[in-house]
Formats: sequence, C-alpha cells, structure tokens
Amino acid sequence: MSKEVSEEPQAHHHGKDYVDPPPAPLLDFAEIKLWSFYRALIAEFIATLLFLYVTVATVIGHNLGGGANSIAPGYSTGTALGAEIIGTFVLVYTVFSATDPKRSARDSHIPVLAPLPIGFAVFMVHLATIPITGTGINPARSFGAAVIFNNDKIWDDHWVFWVGPFVGALAAAAYHQYILRAAAIKALGSFRSNPTN
Repeated sequence: MSKEVSEEPQAHHHGKDYVDPPPAPLLDFAEIKLWSFYRALIAEFIATLLFLYVTVATVIGHNLGGGANSIAPGYSTGTALGAEIIGTFVLVYTVFSATDPKRSARDSHIPVLAPLPIGFAVFMVHLATIPITGTGINPARSFGAAVIFNNDKIWDDHWVFWVGPFVGALAAAAYHQYILRAAAIKALGSFRSNPTN
C-alpha cells in the first residue's frame, strides 16, 4: 500500500530551503488586548513572589539554624534521645499497621486510606518533638541540614539523630512482628506440636 504524495512546485529562495518569518515588532499593542498577556503577567508576578519568599526564607532560616536539628536548651541528651526513639517508633509502627495486609479486612481500601493515619502520625510526632529536638525522625534529612549549616553544636548532638531513629525503627519492627502479629508465639506453637518430643 503506497501513499501518493503530490509535490508542489517550490519557489526559488536563493539557496535556502525555508522562508524567514517576518520580524516581530518591538512593541505589539494588539497583544495587550489578549487574555494570554494578562495570564503571563500574573504568572510572572506569582513566580517573582515565590522567588522572593524562598530567598528571604533561606536567609532567615540560615540565621536561625538552617533547619539543622539540635537539642534545645533545657533538655538533656537522654531526653532528646528518648524523644527521637519514641517519635520514630510511633511513625514506623503507624506505617506498619496502616499497610499490613494481614491486619486489614479483605475488601478494605488500604492504598487509599493508608496515608491518613501515617500523615496524622507525622503531624503528632512533630508536635511532640519539635520543642525538644526539632524532630529528627529522618537521619538523612538531619545529616543534610547539618552538612549545610556546619556548626560545632550541631555536630556534637548529631549522633542522637542517627541512634534515636534507628533504635525506634528497630523497636517498632520488633513490636509489630513479634507482639502484634505474634510470629514468636506461632513459631513456639509449631515447635511444641512437633511429635518428636
């Protein structure tokens, strides 16, 4: 099957195989009457405001610690470590519970509803731990902010934001696996039912 293509005679353009468009005028007053001009103007205005907000917030944030986590004055290292452990435990436990297919109803909408309790847990953990540690619960975020801010006090307290989340996540995983899902009891029950004893 072939498609017939008709060739139109081409005008001679002095060695060019295209036609130059006419030059655009410097000011086109007809464009001011178009809605697209005003949409572009509004978009430029909003983009400028966002740029100013981000740059000013960055300068203010750098002067106030740059988002780096540190132990607040008046709190001990043990209190901060406990806050990070408990905060991470609550978050990881909520994620496990909200996404565990064995604990949900067969026809439930887990993928749709799982973000609600997880987001609420993040919100509650932030409310509880921001006054103490600035809510580290993510070692990678804490490390990135510490590298950017690069302050001695930040680095002295930085181990709390690695040990706390790892211990809290490990405790939440163990609690979920061996207490809530009773994997240890199931394993012990199958061991006792072995007829060789």
